[in-house]
Amino acid sequence: MISFTKIKLYGNKKGMDFMRVSQLLNPTLREVPAEAEIVSHQLMVRAGLIRKSAAGVYTYLPLGLRVLKKIENIVRQEMDAKGGQEILMPVIQPAELWKESGRWDIYGAELFRLKDRHNREFCLGPTHEEIITDLIRGEVRSYKQLPLLLYQIQNKYRDERRPRFGLMRGREFIMKDLYSFDQDEAGLNKSYQKMYDAYCRIFSRCGLRFRPVEADAGAIGGTGGTHEFMVLADSGENGVVYCPDCNYAANVEKAECRPQAIEDVEIDDQRKLVHTPEVGTIDEVCKFLAVPKTRLIKSLLYQGDDRVFLVLIRGDRELNEIKLNNALGGFVSLQLASPDVVEKTLGCKPGFVGPIDVPAGLLVIADEEVPLLKRAVCGANKADYHFVDTVPSQDFRIDQVFDLRTVEPGEACLKCGAPLKEARGIEVGQVFKLGTKYSKALGAVYLDENGEERPCVMGCYGVGVSRSMASSIEQNHDDAGIIWPIPIAPYHCIIVPVSTKDAQVVEAAEKLYQDLQRLGVEVLLDDRDERAGVKFKDADLVGYPLRVTIGSKTLGNGQVELRERKTGETQLVLVEEVAQQVKNIIDKANSF
Repeated sequence: MISFTKIKLYGNKKGMDFMRVSQLLNPTLREVPAEAEIVSHQLMVRAGLIRKSAAGVYTYLPLGLRVLKKIENIVRQEMDAKGGQEILMPVIQPAELWKESGRWDIYGAELFRLKDRHNREFCLGPTHEEIITDLIRGEVRSYKQLPLLLYQIQNKYRDERRPRFGLMRGREFIMKDLYSFDQDEAGLNKSYQKMYDAYCRIFSRCGLRFRPVEADAGAIGGTGGTHEFMVLADSGENGVVYCPDCNYAANVEKAECRPQAIEDVEIDDQRKLVHTPEVGTIDEVCKFLAVPKTRLIKSLLYQGDDRVFLVLIRGDRELNEIKLNNALGGFVSLQLASPDVVEKTLGCKPGFVGPIDVPAGLLVIADEEVPLLKRAVCGANKADYHFVDTVPSQDFRIDQVFDLRTVEPGEACLKCGAPLKEARGIEVGQVFKLGTKYSKALGAVYLDENGEERPCVMGCYGVGVSRSMASSIEQNHDDAGIIWPIPIAPYHCIIVPVSTKDAQVVEAAEKLYQDLQRLGVEVLLDDRDERAGVKFKDADLVGYPLRVTIGSKTLGNGQVELRERKTGETQLVLVEEVAQQVKNIIDKANSF
């Protein structure tokens, strides 16, 4: 079923907006859209909040835009409260700035690149570090002009390989990005804490259940710390580990691991070469040799840009490629070496690679747990053969040791020792300490008190506005539809007259409509000539926090029905008291 109506706004003499459902562009759907994979995408389409324009690109309809604007206003209030100044930077950015920072080639295929009629190169901004740094290098001269907190709320563009999940991973999205400029690290730490605190307030005010987690800086870069703000939801793309006994939480890409030694065992005097025909996977080797995965050394040949190196990790562990890349200084491209490269470098096919007798010039990198092994199995760099009873400390070289593995639930927290728990999270914000990465590259400097030239120390801080909207739905919904937190709901209250043919009911609905408007309540009047059941279903689908139902039966007793969407609780309230009761509920919800 589709209800498709035309929008028209009315205002009274005091300038308040009047909105009736019969005049609202709100095309609701009863069926789940075929392309919508997760709940937020399904419900935003069904509730008439968005419509797809192209893959990863959406039009926001009136109710969806109202939610976005409310989130933006919360963000804007909290940024301004911390001393942020709002600006607006261009979407189209010159390639010269990105080449100057070194990111034109590094950023990769997600960067939308284009040329103008004069063959000059540009990109559509996925982020604005280059533009803001260029602005500051042209405008800031003295330490007296610092610190600065500059932000914008704007569309961003990333050419996702596979746009999906509606607003979660699109090619065009709305984001708030703030950039801090300070004299030194101490100043950066203050700016960082300001934004950290502001983000906690933003997401709390939006009614989101979230956790700040330690994270990896990714393509933004920088040498300082970074935290992601994760909305906890089963549909989240990111894994999060957290400690229930202390405040530690981290993205699984970042979470540090405590090395765990395997209990010592008796070993023979020397290693043995064992024939393992067509046994190339961890599971096959364990089964063939009747050994646990904890005794295997997984040997992986990796290629980072033009370098090849060997990575060693225990057989029961998962290699964390982000940790690996960070440990080695960061490659533009990092991937497992192809079978041809493995054959050329080690003389065998993948599945039989090992660390013994490798070429002298080949760098060997190991996870911290590998040197702790006392008796291990590894590939022999020879087809259909493995070594058993190898001793890492004496049978092969390890050039560098790092924490390279992915943390697992149940491991001990590094801060307090309690078992870690795992959850799924949706990233809705991130704060970065950039340091001088961009200011040095682009020459954003100031003169200190002694007249000496110093680079600005930078931070950057992003909030996914459109993603926050989708994340709220992931956390707040039921089988009937969306359950909006009051602060970001498109309208606070909807009035549903059971019959539009009953003059007394219509008159009472109109009066309540006027009363709520005068109290400043954002209210809709469902004046459609539809069955009450249809109106109720649409109200639950869209997710208005409060519904006042006016029917002849209750009205005869001087009462109306007030229902809260979140709890489903319904109560009969006197007609003359319901407006103030609605107002009180809304004020309480907004008093963060």
